[in-house]
Amino acid sequence: MPKPLIGLTTYLADAQWGEWELPAALLPAAYVSCLRAAGGRVVLLPPDAPEAAPDVVARLDAIVLTSGEDVDPALYGAQPHPCTGPPMRERDRWEWAVLDEALARDMPVLGVCRGMQLMNVHAGGTLIQHLPETVGHHGHNLHGGHFSPHAVTTVPGTRIGALLPGTRQVATHHHQAVESLGAGLVVGARTADGTVEAIESTRHRFAVGVQWHPEMAFDSAVVHALVAAARSTQSPAPTGADERKVPVRRSASELSGTTPVS
Repeated sequence: MPKPLIGLTTYLADAQWGEWELPAALLPAAYVSCLRAAGGRVVLLPPDAPEAAPDVVARLDAIVLTSGEDVDPALYGAQPHPCTGPPMRERDRWEWAVLDEALARDMPVLGVCRGMQLMNVHAGGTLIQHLPETVGHHGHNLHGGHFSPHAVTTVPGTRIGALLPGTRQVATHHHQAVESLGAGLVVGARTADGTVEAIESTRHRFAVGVQWHPEMAFDSAVVHALVAAARSTQSPAPTGADERKVPVRRSASELSGTTPVS
């Protein structure tokens, strides 16, 4: 059986390499390296038209919603905070559609940092737009452009709690966080100041979000669990063929607790 094919969403940003400075679809290489090390094959999913999501997702075994810019507050009915970054609506629309399709197929999904926040908003939840104003410190984002370690404690009885029991250090870099929890989600981990650091769906086989960056630890139990879940969903190719068995697609409207992007 081939290695599971895992789609990673990407930034769409101006970038510079060599003598070139152009708009680029990009992603830190640590994402690719850690998924390969865990036994997956990787394909990047730059922002595209939302209507392309069903065709793209049908070819995959799992999805990673990666980190990046702030989710547009309009998606959860809020006005932007002065510290909230400019909206990346093309990326928001694309990732919303990809998540819609993946959940409709009950495909394994991992949300990382921004990806976790998008999962919560997709389920009808809201975000704290500038965490230091709520917790009174900058411990979740100490240095611009660098990850900082902090401790998280997982919740017993959750998937994350089984993968990472107790308290441990993780790599973090975020100034936003979950405020109200979306429908069908439970908290999987918190920090000492009460910030939600992991969420997971009670309605899907594997739909997990972490506020930290598991791609920075090559032996991450979370990443290995995603690849294992993706492998378990694969169907053997028909004899003499190299094509995937595509599961029957359920309409995104069948999912409760979600709202379409306007």
